[in-house]
Amino acid sequence: MKKTILISLLTVLCFAVTAQNKYNVYVAKYQGDREAAISYTFDDGLSEHYTIVFPEFEKRGLKGTFWINGSKVNEDPQDIRDTTRVTWLQLKEMSDYGHEISNHGWAHRNFGRHTEEEIREDIAKNDSAIFVNIGIMPRTFCYPNNTRPREKMYLASEGRVGTRTEQRSIGSKPTLAELDKWVEELIKNNGWGVGMTHGITYGYDAFRDQQIFWDHLDKVVKQQDQVWVDTFHDIAAYTEEQKNIRLEISEKKNTINILPVMTLDAELFNVPLTMVIEKNGFRTATVKQGKNKIPVSDSRDKILFDFDPNGGMIQVKIK
Repeated sequence: MKKTILISLLTVLCFAVTAQNKYNVYVAKYQGDREAAISYTFDDGLSEHYTIVFPEFEKRGLKGTFWINGSKVNEDPQDIRDTTRVTWLQLKEMSDYGHEISNHGWAHRNFGRHTEEEIREDIAKNDSAIFVNIGIMPRTFCYPNNTRPREKMYLASEGRVGTRTEQRSIGSKPTLAELDKWVEELIKNNGWGVGMTHGITYGYDAFRDQQIFWDHLDKVVKQQDQVWVDTFHDIAAYTEEQKNIRLEISEKKNTINILPVMTLDAELFNVPLTMVIEKNGFRTATVKQGKNKIPVSDSRDKILFDFDPNGGMIQVKIK
């Protein structure tokens, strides 16, 4: 009798494990289940970020991140104090088109040369200025001079989805071949590349030939099925969410119920994630999260859809 009960329990357990693993469900490392990601970032709020970079990016459907120092931004477009710097109205226009305007310190204070109190004040003042003039609170930070003493980094990290701790110079001397190789390595290693430059035609690390950059972008645009190009904020938030989300999955007949459980602050981390379900005996599927129907991208061996990491239960009806 005991032997019969034990066999029955083992049979039930094996069935449960088999049912749980029937479909391979996971959150993609990058949006759209791409192999790599790139954020293009521009430091110091130079005028040509608006006059040159902004239109070139819009022409290609790309979004960039622009780290600004509020003390250097021109207040009045009719009374320009520094012709090399942007105005608040220009930054607001860029933000309205989906580009990220974020914090590089009010007065570009080097973390290694100033006290914690001075740095905290500098960061807060720039946050306030950006919020008042742009209407969006910065949720990322770029360290002035790329100086980031470990004991002071927490000052810039509080209340943010990420800070720029690594970057690859894309200005100054790189050739088109070198930039091509950078992208190839990112794809090969499933990496997130953060490109950094200041000037385009003038200033620190300006391009010897700006056409190299535009040619590089044209190539990247053609690779967008492999490379996700977006703001530093969105990719930083996505990657943190992807690392910190748990999926509770149950299956019943032709339905897969998926409950995303997010352990991060929903006020900060709310960038949509990409769910992947590998096909195993079904052709296609319809998806809902709550009452909202979600568009599905359907390929030969899997389906993809973007979901709200804080939006509750997802119901997948397979066919």
